[in-house]
Amino acid sequence: MKAWIGLGANLGDARAALRAAVQAMAGLPGTQVQRASSLYRSAPVDAGGPDYLNAVAELETGLGPLELLHALQAMEQAAGRERPYRNAPRTLDLDLLLYDEQHIDGPELTVPHPRMLERAFVLLPLAELRPGWAALGQLQAVAAQRIERLADAAQWLGLTE
Repeated sequence: MKAWIGLGANLGDARAALRAAVQAMAGLPGTQVQRASSLYRSAPVDAGGPDYLNAVAELETGLGPLELLHALQAMEQAAGRERPYRNAPRTLDLDLLLYDEQHIDGPELTVPHPRMLERAFVLLPLAELRPGWAALGQLQAVAAQRIERLADAAQWLGLTE
């Protein structure tokens, strides 16, 4: 199954945290990272704190959606993620945005991610990996949110010099 994961961080060495998360995802059982988006800097949405670094990764995985969610949450915890309040600054945030073409509405997981269409930091990197998935009107609706492309995937993942 294909899965798209939103990555974000705004505490500590955010770039290193996102790079380590992509490497950790590649180490999950039956999972391969197919590709990653460019790296973006964005203003916090509905939150305070420093700017975030964001990206999206596309996975091919044999893990079920809840197994994948739990693995992502374990990665967040290992990176020192704390949840003192909603939308608190974070060392690592991993969101299961899409899981194949499935629609899931459960107590632990909702897919597609319920707020992804409201966030430029999700839609722009996702549009790199899935052109045409987000409608022009959806992209225009988030156009006022401050976001800046920093580096292509090869650069931020350290695959080029």
